[in-house]
Amino acid sequence: MLKLIKRLFRFVLKILFWCVVFSVAVVLLFKWIPVPVTPLMLIRNAEQTDANKKGWEHNWVSIKAISPHLQKAVICSEDQFFLSHNGFDIKAIEKAFENNKKGKRLKGASTISQQTAKNVFLWPDRSWLRKGLETYFTFLVELIWTKERIMEVYLNSIEMGPGIYGAEAAAQYWFKKSASKLSKYESAAIASILPSPLRYRANPATTYIEGRKSWIVKQMGYLGTINYSE
Repeated sequence: MLKLIKRLFRFVLKILFWCVVFSVAVVLLFKWIPVPVTPLMLIRNAEQTDANKKGWEHNWVSIKAISPHLQKAVICSEDQFFLSHNGFDIKAIEKAFENNKKGKRLKGASTISQQTAKNVFLWPDRSWLRKGLETYFTFLVELIWTKERIMEVYLNSIEMGPGIYGAEAAAQYWFKKSASKLSKYESAAIASILPSPLRYRANPATTYIEGRKSWIVKQMGYLGTINYSE
């Protein structure tokens, strides 16, 4: 019985070891090459019952081909401490934890780094397992990638509309132009729908989105120039 337990223990350790090796290798790979597809893209596509609407729009572009306005807009709307934290906003996590103790469901305080880790490597779910893996992958991307690369992957992978993934596809879908040409207000409009891109429209915007857009533009004025090397 003892031998069996030892063998099982060694087997589990080997699995964990190779899982770590594989995950690090994938994160290293995506440090340089575009992310071709995400789990969410596959899940959304599988959920689509209309055969005529199957598929998605996802056109990877360099961060230099994405308007600085959009980069600033998502920082202001999603994670204002993105450039200074190590992947986790501790104060926001503590606040979310306190709120969760009062309610019954997990409520996130995800940074852009965490959202990137979730979008690229994991599935959309509210569970402690997913959050644990998200923490692990967030640590890896912060360790291996630069802040600029995290932003590049984030803006090329997130859902920005029905079947729309990434800045270039979103710019074409909402404003009929390339991501590099997005104005301050167009960028803010896209950023304003990110909490629920299947529910809200960037253009034409509702009264609620117009309000969020104005707030984001104001915050962008406070942020100033983005410097990823700091």
